Amino acid sequence: MSCTRVALVTGANKGIGFAITRDLCRQFSGDVILTARDEARGRQAVQQLQAEGLSPRFHQLDIESLQSIRALRDFLRKEYGGLDVLVNNAGMAFKVNDPTPFHIQAEVTMKTNFFGTRDVCTELLPLMKPHGRVVNVSSMVSLRALKNCSPELQQKFRSDTISEEELVGLMNKFVEDTRTGAHQKEGWPNTAYGVTKIGVTVLSRIHARNLSEHRKGDKILLNACCPGWVRTDMAGPKATKSPEEGAETPVFLALLPPDAEGPHGQFVMEKKVEQW
Repeated sequence: MSCTRVALVTGANKGIGFAITRDLCRQFSGDVILTARDEARGRQAVQQLQAEGLSPRFHQLDIESLQSIRALRDFLRKEYGGLDVLVNNAGMAFKVNDPTPFHIQAEVTMKTNFFGTRDVCTELLPLMKPHGRVVNVSSMVSLRALKNCSPELQQKFRSDTISEEELVGLMNKFVEDTRTGAHQKEGWPNTAYGVTKIGVTVLSRIHARNLSEHRKGDKILLNACCPGWVRTDMAGPKATKSPEEGAETPVFLALLPPDAEGPHGQFVMEKKVEQW
């Protein structure tokens, strides 16, 4: 087992994830693991970075497959005895004019963005070493979607005592409400992506709280962040930021110095804490 430090990025073969991996290869003192669902694309991305003189490692990861997540978990445990930096970047969104029925968009987006991210956290957070850093890539759309929720839902999502089980129940309820066509009547905004990212932001707050309660001495910092509106396959060519600019806030949080007291359990945008 190596005593080398290790950082890992999910959904890293293109876009923001690729730019985060490149930055970590340049700035992180240790191994950087680029993960991707598609092995061929992942290895191609690694070769691209190697051509720039960088040396990431590759590991396959499909965040929708528990088997895949657990294979990665076992690899990290065996090779490194844990994990120092985790960037949960993998996610998806339907295009605005996609004809797929809304309830199917809700189900598919939720499965990846919220439940996939949650499964990765469930399996990998116990591996985080002291002074570890966890960054969950959320979106400013989560803030906008939160403001368009009913006052009752807003109160639940802003609660400092909401449990992971309650959050999971709410995410499942959203999908169910879209299936019956009652989601707006039930106080939900009309954005599947936005609600899944509310889930990611609130999950980050819950996990940070749990780390503070159960692993206080380990000084692990966990935050959600918005990379901004970035030119990727997902956001399109009209977005205002390059992937390199989009990587800045996630990398800033991933590389917070060992003596940093915070941010922790926050939603961070342009390297600043935003009011949730």
